[in-house]
Amino acid sequence: MASQQVEVVASTADRVKLAAAILLVVAGLVAFYGLVKQPIAAGVGVLLVGLAGGVALGFLSGPGQRLIAFGRDSWSETRRVVWPTRKETMQVTLVVFGFVVAMAIFLWVVDKSLEWVLYDLLLGWKK
Repeated sequence: MASQQVEVVASTADRVKLAAAILLVVAGLVAFYGLVKQPIAAGVGVLLVGLAGGVALGFLSGPGQRLIAFGRDSWSETRRVVWPTRKETMQVTLVVFGFVVAMAIFLWVVDKSLEWVLYDLLLGWKK
């Protein structure tokens, strides 16, 4: 039986940073809706400052640092992927479309056959 690792925010500093980041985002939202009588630029500015501050503070925490490391690893892994050529993509797409059309025809034939067997032969309900 494989054991699963559960990551938790271990340090109190990380908890405080994440709580402060959430409070900054919420404060930005509250300020945005509180400034409805002001010009829209003021409300949007306050909202953006709250969001940017919350995101920046969140990235300074331990989980934020792990998220950044995950993003870097994902980006480097994406660069190593061998992507199909345009020709290969078109060929596979045509095969998929062909299969979809073939399955649609097959299912239509099965449906009409069952309809004929049930309604015409067994029940005698002719149209």
